[in-house]
Amino acid sequence: MNFARMKKRTAAIAALAAIAVTMTAGQASAEVTTESAFVFNTFAFLVHGVLVMFMAAGFAMLESGLVRSKNTATICLKNIALYSVAGIMFYLIGYNIMYVGVPEGGWMGTFSLFYNPGADELALINADEATAEMVAKVADTGYSVASDWFFQMVFVATAASIVSGTVAERIKFWPFIIFVVVLSAIIYPVQASWVWGGGWLAAMGFSDFAGSTLVHSTGGWAALTGAIILGARKGKYGSDGSIRALPGANIPLATLGTFILWFGWFGFNGGSQLALGSALDAAAMSIVYVNTNLAAAAGVVVAMILAQLIYKKVDVSLALNGAIGGLVAITAGPDLQNHFFAMIVGGIGGALVVFAVPIIDKMKIDDVVGAISAHLVAGIWGTLAVGIFGSGSIVTQAIGIVAIGVFVSVASAIVWMILKVTIGIRVSEEDEELGLDRAECGMEAYPEFGKGSQTL
Repeated sequence: MNFARMKKRTAAIAALAAIAVTMTAGQASAEVTTESAFVFNTFAFLVHGVLVMFMAAGFAMLESGLVRSKNTATICLKNIALYSVAGIMFYLIGYNIMYVGVPEGGWMGTFSLFYNPGADELALINADEATAEMVAKVADTGYSVASDWFFQMVFVATAASIVSGTVAERIKFWPFIIFVVVLSAIIYPVQASWVWGGGWLAAMGFSDFAGSTLVHSTGGWAALTGAIILGARKGKYGSDGSIRALPGANIPLATLGTFILWFGWFGFNGGSQLALGSALDAAAMSIVYVNTNLAAAAGVVVAMILAQLIYKKVDVSLALNGAIGGLVAITAGPDLQNHFFAMIVGGIGGALVVFAVPIIDKMKIDDVVGAISAHLVAGIWGTLAVGIFGSGSIVTQAIGIVAIGVFVSVASAIVWMILKVTIGIRVSEEDEELGLDRAECGMEAYPEFGKGSQTL
């Protein structure tokens, strides 16, 4: 049972079952039953899960737009592959490690295989005639088991997508997929169990509403270690310390991807209210939606202004990553009741992206899409912001950031190094020059623009 994330929902369900609201004007009363609450909560999980799943398309489009045309088909393949692999691994083992049997204040759940529908739900579905007792038994859980699994699964795919963009254009396909297997089956679930599973960080009071650290910084740490061990793309950095721009092929596609991510983020943050069975939940969810939107908008505006001041030009890619930086930053605490604070959090997130991108480049860490800046750096800020603008302790927030950062970095580095010394993780110089579309996929995303194409 995902204890930590369910506390506020359990309280709302209990209150909903006990309270009947009397309407004084017509002397009428209306009561939402536990079955109705079950339906609304399950519906919220499923619909918000679909929105988060659509973010997979956003990542695919954003990354496709920011890589060079010769690597576009490969990045598309990686994104649909990682979503599929992450989902299967989270079903096989990941969900159980993250949520099932986590001791209160403990370190992880069980290593059991599979996570299937509950026995009570199956009995209700398969009954020739459902009894009131059977319905009540299912409804009392507050939500469908399968809907909860689905909503949690799409989050792990997001973490894997962050890694994909950073290490693009020079990593072998199958070693990357093997890393995704380990990330989604073990690394992500273990650290998430510390908070959302009711583990030791939850016991300390660490707060991460929807995953600035548990999802985005986790993906960012994994991406950072991968980029360092993998090395930069050929020609990215000169021997004299110069930095060569390797611009993406399709800015309109990257812009579309950003808008899709922004759209899907309403499911990411809004769905993390974890309930829609009461007026309280509906009101709280509305606040989360508004804060999410304002933070993203502030991230864009601040990124544009800073780009103009620093570079004398408005950089489109920085504006796009400014939106993502704002979204990542607000994800840890989107329940702020003062919307202006959400704008501050998002605006600082956008600013951090503008400053972090060139700093990371100067460190000769090649991040193709700027994911380390937008997800790791902004994620750290957003988690700390809970201790500044929210109800959390900034010391506890910092402890959680460091603990998760160390665990994910060390675990990821071990996996990357094992892959590097065994099967290798980097394509040859010839294949990198040719492009991974032809070298790894045997096809091109834009064949009519290839060197060997014929003019019709």
